[in-house]
Amino acid sequence: MTHSTKQHLIEAGLRMLLERGYNGLGIEALLTETGIPKGSFYHHFKDKEDFALQVVDAYMAQVHAGLDACLQDLERPPLARVRLFFELTQQAYREQGYMGCLLGGLGQELSGVSEAFRRKIEACFAAIAGRMATCLEEARQRRELPAECDARELADLLVDCWEGAALRSRLRRDPASLTAMLAFYLRSVASVGTGAEA
Repeated sequence: MTHSTKQHLIEAGLRMLLERGYNGLGIEALLTETGIPKGSFYHHFKDKEDFALQVVDAYMAQVHAGLDACLQDLERPPLARVRLFFELTQQAYREQGYMGCLLGGLGQELSGVSEAFRRKIEACFAAIAGRMATCLEEARQRRELPAECDARELADLLVDCWEGAALRSRLRRDPASLTAMLAFYLRSVASVGTGAEA
């Protein structure tokens, strides 16, 4: 029961943080939404910041599960695995009403005022880029990318571009920015690879 109470709070908090941001999330509103008493909240979390940081951890667990499902699918070539992850992420954004990426939203809101959030969110982006870099390095080893390319730089650029497109998608409530960005990135990477083989 204790675990499910905490999980219920985290799941509700994730939805509310996506919709309202950190500063718009009130603990009382969270407790009303979940029907959980205040004492139970403070049994699991020191304060609002601790709660939000644990929500980020839960969000990242979902992200890593998605990365595992896509990037470890050895039936697909590496670049197709990368594409699949972002296509499924875009589908999740659509189902959530284009609320975008929790990391991007909190990073924009809090990185200038909270060192704890700045470090946490940067570490999350670095972890995602690291997973992508491993897959892109496999593409390089398979000569789908030129031998001289830096897989980590390509991965960092991909995450940076995706986060910018996710923001535009949220602003527009439309997937066009995400679709265009992903197509442009993969087309550019593929053309570089083709040029290297020529």
